[in-house]
Amino acid sequence: MNTTTSAEADARELAEQLRPALRRLVRQLRRQPTNEPISSLHAPLLMTILENPGIGVGELAQMEGLRSPTMTGHINSMVAAGLVKRTEPTEGDRRRVGLVVTPHGRSLIDAKRKRRTDQLARALARLSPDLRATLWAAVPALNDIELDDIDA
Repeated sequence: MNTTTSAEADARELAEQLRPALRRLVRQLRRQPTNEPISSLHAPLLMTILENPGIGVGELAQMEGLRSPTMTGHINSMVAAGLVKRTEPTEGDRRRVGLVVTPHGRSLIDAKRKRRTDQLARALARLSPDLRATLWAAVPALNDIELDDIDA
């Protein structure tokens, strides 16, 4: 077996082990109490808008893999809830309206992040110091993984 094949086999086995573990952790972090002030769909949309202020509805729909009319419905409900506001049309294209997260939406996202971080911190604190050190060592590699650049 040559080195390339060995590296590919090792990467495949690592992916097979890592994917279910990451999926389980994400699922656990996404579990929300029934009194959560934002829906499980609106939270990731708010995060994307927060990371891309001024993003258009069409761009957001494309990023999230939704149709524009579907996204428009979600944005309308988020605007009505005071989570997002539309910006004024741009000079170059009077039709293009951007989206920004309101201070209320930002506070809800910040609170959600804090709850999830606290939940994960409690779980990590129960691990042994050696296991926490192993996770610390893995953080740079996990941050370097880019799935968007890989041909599907």
